[in-house]
Amino acid sequence: MVIKDVNLETVCGITSVIPLNLQPEFAFAGKSNVGKSSLINGLMNRKSYARISAEPGKTQTINFYHINDTFYLVDLPGYGYANRSKDEVRKWGTMVENYLHRSRMLRLVFLLIDIRHEASENDHMMYDWILHQGFEPIIIATKADKIKKTQLQKQISLVRNSLGISPETVLIPYSAVTKQGREEIYAVIEQNMQAEMTSID
Repeated sequence: MVIKDVNLETVCGITSVIPLNLQPEFAFAGKSNVGKSSLINGLMNRKSYARISAEPGKTQTINFYHINDTFYLVDLPGYGYANRSKDEVRKWGTMVENYLHRSRMLRLVFLLIDIRHEASENDHMMYDWILHQGFEPIIIATKADKIKKTQLQKQISLVRNSLGISPETVLIPYSAVTKQGREEIYAVIEQNMQAEMTSID
């Protein structure tokens, strides 16, 4: 996939109305500091278009990036950051649930898990939440460059087993440094779009 055009088209806060886009949307969810903004920048082939922050929980909006005038990458706010009030967490949950439930063009949800660690309780909750909304999430195991290559399969098994996903569930190791996994993610997006075009024809 060649990325020619990127446009941050819509930013939705807690009180915003979800946009009625007419092209496919591919959403990315993950806990704070799992590397979501770095991943999205890597997919867009931009260094810092999606804001990266050392402060966990910084992204508190849903950001819609229009790609090549044909589809959207949707950056969901990170979850699981402890230094947020219960009211903020509730509002975040309502906003994300509203998007997952109401978007007519959402086609796939990618769930990011740090490949170095077991899936957390919040990861489990998000995975179940996505399933409840009718989507089978694609798992992206981030920060693959931070482990040795000889540990890769062991850590993939750790993520799979701790999250309790089946062997059929797609899991893609990803590195923001080397861009390992980027072509695989592109392929998943392209296959989904091609399948949709075929069904329309």
